[in-house]
Amino acid sequence: MTLYIENETGEVFPFDLQETAELVCRSVLEEEGCPYETQINLVVTDNGGIRSLNARYRGIDRETDVLSFPNIDFIQEGNFQIEEGMDADYFDPDTGELVLGDIMICADRLKSQAESYGHSIKREFAFLTAHSMLHLCGYDHLEEEEARVMEEKQERLLTQLGITRD
Repeated sequence: MTLYIENETGEVFPFDLQETAELVCRSVLEEEGCPYETQINLVVTDNGGIRSLNARYRGIDRETDVLSFPNIDFIQEGNFQIEEGMDADYFDPDTGELVLGDIMICADRLKSQAESYGHSIKREFAFLTAHSMLHLCGYDHLEEEEARVMEEKQERLLTQLGITRD
């Protein structure tokens, strides 16, 4: 797995962003049975950056905590069978890695939500990363049952990693 992280905010976090994100991303991929080496981009931005992206790509002119931009059109969530002839759209030609997509996390919301929920910034970062990774694996939460599945997966994963609510 190749994970590219860019911190647009210059903010210093009380944990290693790369190490935590890699741990969470690898765990999601293992849990979902992804058979490929993967490539993921993660950007930490601020309220203005995420608001701009949310308005541009979702038509919602307000801040949010995380945005996911999947690269794969999943027929079924967590099913990594690539349709014949789609290799050029989904795999990096230089590395052969499956390009899962992009994760955008808002540092401002990360901090305020961690404080509001009474847990660490690391826990909130790990939660948002897990949530977004599930989106990159084809999951959604538009329906009540879909939301329940995602919530259970997120909680189980973070508990297994020992990244619990402090």
